[in-house]
Amino acid sequence: MPIPESMPAIDRRLLRDDVYGRLRDAIVDGSLAPGEQLRDGDLAAWLGVSRTPVREALLRLAEAGLVVARPGSSTTVSSLDLRDVRGARDVVAAMHQVAVREAVRSLTEDDLEAMREAGRQFRSAIERGDVEAALRADDALHGVPVTVAANRALAAVLDQFTPVLRRAERLRFSSLGGRASFTRHDDLIRLCAAGDADQASAVAFDTWYTLPTDQPTDEE
Repeated sequence: MPIPESMPAIDRRLLRDDVYGRLRDAIVDGSLAPGEQLRDGDLAAWLGVSRTPVREALLRLAEAGLVVARPGSSTTVSSLDLRDVRGARDVVAAMHQVAVREAVRSLTEDDLEAMREAGRQFRSAIERGDVEAALRADDALHGVPVTVAANRALAAVLDQFTPVLRRAERLRFSSLGGRASFTRHDDLIRLCAAGDADQASAVAFDTWYTLPTDQPTDEE
């Protein structure tokens, strides 16, 4: 049968973002290891897409510091560089501080309950040693103020630099240090519920700023 003329085209932006997200996650979780060479043809075959969205994703990953692109040579997964991690930590902490300050007075009871539920899931994940679930719950909790703030520039910065912190987050959440986040999460939610924008945003900043960044680099 003929292709319907009214059939909507595939949103290229969704495909591009999906490819970026899958490559980013593979780097963050170690599936694509530091120093590993990335060939766009191999990646395209693995993901079942053309080379174009893969190349676009690699450019975005290079901007975030997750890959190193050498024009005319090769693209490789970057090593963990402490300066990059610390720089990303500072930026991400500041962005969450702004997000909470902007969002506090607009948070609904449903928003607060979503944060509480994410906090409960985070605690459960830490206690049973499930790092992946802990990261998802942590993202969900902090994502509520980011969504409510509706600041596109802020969200774009977080999208670029948060992945750089994933290795540091894994180190925290796979250790007893992850338990320190319980109190910070409880304080953040309590202060948001009280409408205390200044104190809540300070807790949000501290939560991210205290991520460990003193681990040796891959190269070391």
